[in-house]
Amino acid sequence: MLGGGQLGRFFVAAAHEMGYHVWVLDPDPHSPAALIADRHLLAAYDDYAALDELAQGCAAITTEFENVPAGTLDYLNKFVLVRPSAAAVSVCQNRIAEKNFLRDNGLPHAGFAAVHHEHDLREADDRLFPGILKVARFGYDGKGQAVVVNRDAAVAAFQQFKGETCVLEQKLALDCEVSVVLARDETGSIESFPTAENSHRKGILDVSLVPARVAAELHDEAAGLAGRIADRLGYIGTLAVEFFVVHGKLVINEMAPRPHNSGHYTIDACITSQYEQQVRALCGLPLGEARAHSTAAMVNLLGDLWYETTPAGDHYREPDWSKLHAFANLKLHLYGKHHARPGRKMGHFTVLDADPENARQVAMTARAAIGIVDAA
Repeated sequence: MLGGGQLGRFFVAAAHEMGYHVWVLDPDPHSPAALIADRHLLAAYDDYAALDELAQGCAAITTEFENVPAGTLDYLNKFVLVRPSAAAVSVCQNRIAEKNFLRDNGLPHAGFAAVHHEHDLREADDRLFPGILKVARFGYDGKGQAVVVNRDAAVAAFQQFKGETCVLEQKLALDCEVSVVLARDETGSIESFPTAENSHRKGILDVSLVPARVAAELHDEAAGLAGRIADRLGYIGTLAVEFFVVHGKLVINEMAPRPHNSGHYTIDACITSQYEQQVRALCGLPLGEARAHSTAAMVNLLGDLWYETTPAGDHYREPDWSKLHAFANLKLHLYGKHHARPGRKMGHFTVLDADPENARQVAMTARAAIGIVDAA
């Protein structure tokens, strides 16, 4: 496993339960995935001595986040099975390549323009304003992007990004945001999990509701579009596709070549989790059934919860998890990260219920009980 965050940690747990040993390569000595792996290679993703050791010791290699250099995946693929492929990951790790892929394959997307220089913004189509300027690489959780109301604001934001290559996207009026997580195996078979409805705070996923509260036909359409993406990429593994719903229509936002935060609910609510599917696809096993046996509401737990504001200042302390354990149909997952900081994903909980509205209401009650307060 390349990468040692919480997504990798869940992969390691799933692989262990299925009888596999897992090595993790990650430069963080406190990597959550490495803490439970059979071996931790403490090295950078371009450390070729470590990559050689990984290739010699492992039968197959995957990744838990899209910013592992595509060159690393290409190099490893010379010696060992790598899934997903470097070619598929490279499309998803660059916003311009991603938008071009959607355009070239006739998939619904927002208007956009590649921005390499200021004059690209000066010459951009008027219909792209107001827009969102995003760095082409390494932006996530709302980082590396800015809402721009006009050209001057876009130029100012581009300068703040220090001239880094960006993409300018048309800002859309959203009904809501949804996502589909699927798995595709080496035969081209696809298993799609139920569509999740997602809400965000400060650019970071806050709550996912399953099933999404959208028209029935959009569930099938979202799964179909995500499947087309996986097929066109020749993708093998777990893939997430995020959508905007705009005036009742789906618009593809972005893809993630890995399990996804909005798919955490699959651990508790589905026959097979997104992480077990990743193991199955990597190891050439038949995919498991992706059907949900319960409706679910998932809530992210960020590092902000570890800080209590007092008259003497902010006080660092462990949250009182007993407030969550009091809910009988709530499943808490903490990621074992070394230190909490504001905005850092530290855990999540999922509420299960036969009724989706009951699941949502209990989740929101539990969310408030643990101290998550919405801005006024």
